[in-house]
Amino acid sequence: MTKYLKTAYQFGVLGGILSGLSFYVLSLFYPDPTNLNLVFGYVITPFSVYLAIKFYKEFANEGFLSFAEGMTIGAVTYLILAILSTLTIWGILVSSPSLFEAIQTAKWAVLEQNKEVIIGQVGQKSFDLTQTNLKGMGPWDIAFNDGIWKILPGMFFSILISVILKKNKT
Repeated sequence: MTKYLKTAYQFGVLGGILSGLSFYVLSLFYPDPTNLNLVFGYVITPFSVYLAIKFYKEFANEGFLSFAEGMTIGAVTYLILAILSTLTIWGILVSSPSLFEAIQTAKWAVLEQNKEVIIGQVGQKSFDLTQTNLKGMGPWDIAFNDGIWKILPGMFFSILISVILKKNKT
């Protein structure tokens, strides 16, 4: 089992560390680093998944890769990445209440700025619910959202990369 997962662990941890580091560095320059960190996640997640699957194929499995192996390695990679990213961001936000407040204020400003458009698209009830949810938002909500947005592209890219790199033994 460790043969399958060694590269997944390595690149999942690397991706998680880079994602957490990205959030921290972006928080030094922007009052709301969440959106830019999501963009960074769309780069680092497929990159980590690709490297984990490619290294497994080339160095642990003699150049062969089944679709199932690729999917397993990809899933472990993006799940580890998402968990580490979520925990790191949560830790940063808990240890820096002022950063959390700045993010919440920025999100509130975006909501108010787009009030008419939002009400026109989804109605007053949905807008009011969004306001209520934003008031009750905590650091865990921001961190968990980041983790979810690492998992979704990770699933897609695991499928794609597994199909592209697939090479069965004949």
